[in-house]
Amino acid sequence: MPSYRAQLNIMGLRPGHAPEAVMDAAVAALAERHHVDANQLDVVAGVPRITVRYTVEDDGQPDARGIESAALMRASVERVAVTEKLVVLRRVKGRWVVLRH
Repeated sequence: MPSYRAQLNIMGLRPGHAPEAVMDAAVAALAERHHVDANQLDVVAGVPRITVRYTVEDDGQPDARGIESAALMRASVERVAVTEKLVVLRRVKGRWVVLRH
């Protein structure tokens, strides 16, 4: 099964939400359709960025499903935080290749 990463910059929390709600929303959204392998929070140039790694069953169009699922993840996170710059990557022969930037 192909492995994907969805990376999303977090620009701020929406009122009434705790910081933990961001990752919880991201993981829950992807886990509805796929197996979530890992998640992490990094701060890049002062901007928080979440990364969620997940696998997609190869049904002939896994890239389309991987990108669609990342967009749904972003929509879920948008309920609790303001986001920017969704990047979707796929693992190909030991390296991460950008599918959507």
